[in-house]
Amino acid sequence: MSGHVFHPGHEELHGITVVVSGRSGRTYVGRYHERTPKGTLLHDAGVHDPASGQSLDDYLKRTLKFGVKAEQKNLVLPDEEIEEIRKLAEFE
Repeated sequence: MSGHVFHPGHEELHGITVVVSGRSGRTYVGRYHERTPKGTLLHDAGVHDPASGQSLDDYLKRTLKFGVKAEQKNLVLPDEEIEEIRKLAEFE
């Protein structure tokens, strides 16, 4: 349903698993919670680092198949790190 908010009173992406492209080259996947003055808060987040040797495409395919490998319970990304936020479902 377009425009549906998962929890009334929150942002549209609240509770949705998102992929955040970072300006550092890292990619973050987690459940979007909210944007705060300190940055954007993700819950149960995994991080893809290009230095890991695994391609981002393979990382996202694995995440879509098996779920997010949560490396951090709560992750705050500063605004200057965030290049783009998209729903994980858009990568299917």
